[in-house]
Amino acid sequence: MKLVLDQEELTNCFFEDCRLLGIMAPVKDYQFCWHLNNMLGLDFRINNDIEIQLKRKKRDYFFSVFEFPEPTTSLAHYLYNNKFDGEYLLPEFKHLDFLWLFKGDQVTDREIQEKINMIREIHAVQLVVELTNENIRHKENLVF
Repeated sequence: MKLVLDQEELTNCFFEDCRLLGIMAPVKDYQFCWHLNNMLGLDFRINNDIEIQLKRKKRDYFFSVFEFPEPTTSLAHYLYNNKFDGEYLLPEFKHLDFLWLFKGDQVTDREIQEKINMIREIHAVQLVVELTNENIRHKENLVF
């Protein structure tokens, strides 16, 4: 007997209670994290264990993921690099450089708006927008 994972169910569970921001900032991922850490008092660090690997056109593509678990809550922040070597983690958002996922705890609209406003203060940032589940066609690519 062969067991099959229900990818759609897995993806839906992963995205329960999540908020996602798309960010256009044409800088290196480590530079962007440095700005976020300094301006917002966060501590994003690369987590190679949850790096996203996709196979396209008989090649492997690796999308780095930076992580910051908030010390006193169950909220964790994940910053995905949306681009690697001409490929995109979310191809429907080719204009976005980074994806910021809030996961594990409720995040209010006010908190999201405050984050958006603070991110916009970073010199390299050209655009910050909240992405809704309905707009994301390849959200299974974000599941680690």
